Amino acid sequence: MEEKTVGFAMCGSFCTHARAMEALEQVKARFARVIPIVSECTAATDTRFGCAHELMREMARICDHRVISTIAGAEPIGPQKLLDLLIIAPCTGNTLGKLAAGVTDTSVTMAAKAHLRNGRPVVIAMASNDGLAAGARNIGELLVRKNYYFVPFGQDNARAKPSSLVADFSKIPETVEAALRGEQIQPLLLR
Repeated sequence: MEEKTVGFAMCGSFCTHARAMEALEQVKARFARVIPIVSECTAATDTRFGCAHELMREMARICDHRVISTIAGAEPIGPQKLLDLLIIAPCTGNTLGKLAAGVTDTSVTMAAKAHLRNGRPVVIAMASNDGLAAGARNIGELLVRKNYYFVPFGQDNARAKPSSLVADFSKIPETVEAALRGEQIQPLLLR
């Protein structure tokens, strides 16, 4: 088990939460300390995919750490240098846009901003219905920025949702490994 501290942040792409939880289990098996973080939307929204309270309770159980779900709770990540790496999985198109524009108005965007001030890696596993539409420029913006690393992604249902992009959550562990070396995993685009 590696003696690093990893943040694992979840945004509101609720249909991908089950895959994100599987990835969280894999990350926790590898790293000694994993700090769970959720967006305010994720913390407050029950959906057909699950209950918010149950999700947060399970994250806390897996990580053996209280879930950060507020801007104030995420702010110390930077000054206290709490994380060696931050994973955002799923990262919605909304959060991608905020990161690209420098907007810090959620617990997840605050975690990223605070963490990036220390020049440390952020791994993004996106799930965006408009990734090949309005969100494409945000993806491009983050691809060229230092310290951002993407989990390989592709179209999840090209016929029914031609603009939708989703990361392969099973590739989070190897993306993290590459990001810790300062490398973007390849290939980035999935078929």
